[in-house]
Amino acid sequence: MSLALESKRVTHKRLARDGTLVSSLLVAATTVALLALWEGIVILFDIQPYILPTPSEILLRAWEDLSTGVILPHLKVTFLEVIGGFALAAVLGVGLGTMIALVPFLERTIYPFVLGFQTIPKIAIAPLLLIWFGFGMQSKIITAAIIAFFPILVNVVAGLKTVDGRRLLLMRALRANALETYLKVRLPSMLPYLFAGLEVGIIFAVIGAIVGEFIGSAVGLGSLIIQRQAAVDVAGVFSVLLYLSLMGIGMNLVLRTIAKRYAFWSATANPVGA
Repeated sequence: MSLALESKRVTHKRLARDGTLVSSLLVAATTVALLALWEGIVILFDIQPYILPTPSEILLRAWEDLSTGVILPHLKVTFLEVIGGFALAAVLGVGLGTMIALVPFLERTIYPFVLGFQTIPKIAIAPLLLIWFGFGMQSKIITAAIIAFFPILVNVVAGLKTVDGRRLLLMRALRANALETYLKVRLPSMLPYLFAGLEVGIIFAVIGAIVGEFIGSAVGLGSLIIQRQAAVDVAGVFSVLLYLSLMGIGMNLVLRTIAKRYAFWSATANPVGA
């Protein structure tokens, strides 16, 4: 019986690995095809570089930004703002989400305010944050945290609300205290939802940091986009966008890798926003 289960597990892993390889090859082939189409259209219609550069020109500019070190200080600042905002959003989202899910009074009183706050466009709040917290990194970190906070909170609440009631009854029968029940039943059930919220939140944190830099900053990738846009340096703007995309994809991949390690049963769940 154990040999049959082990064989089934190995087969499942091999199929999953083959599926991932096929998906990666499809994404790579689609990317190459789209870039080739873009390059061909620009050359065929003789579109000027100050309107739309070719992918090869953008890649050359991205390499120039990296080799000369121009991009590095901006990349460092934006990365720190994103990480800071994301960490703050994760702490607040998990903490407040847990309280809302476990305390009915807080769900009735605080949750409607959180939902109402979410309807306010965050870009409209960014100027206020600039006034309150200054032009430094603090205002960008808080902007990123505000935007990344909501998907994390919603998924934490959803994850804790969908805990199997039979498991909770079992823990009560075993006379487990609230902390033991949370760590052994509620937290494992909530993890797939939490990681789904974190994957969305990290992307939103990148957007929040850039929005904050657009409003007022002398350094950062958002600030560099504004500077190059004013100089009609379209290839330079695309170069910054390329680094921003790589940053977001890299962070998302890191979270997915952690989720596969610590919430490998997430495929059986249906997280909010996943």
